[in-house]
Amino acid sequence: MSRKCIVCEKKSKSGNNVSHSNRKTKRLWLANLQKVNILIDGKKSKEYVCTKCLKAGKVKKAL
Repeated sequence: MSRKCIVCEKKSKSGNNVSHSNRKTKRLWLANLQKVNILIDGKKSKEYVCTKCLKAGKVKKAL
């Protein structure tokens, strides 16, 4: 399973590290994802959710 927000489908972005001499190597920017227990259709499930969705209240946390 990929590291992707279950609500907004935010995932990692790719790009280049660029050195002072302008050499380029691949790198990743990881989204701020947290694995939390949430309720999906009344069932408890542990899924990746980004912090923006958590703060906005787009998911219901399961206790």
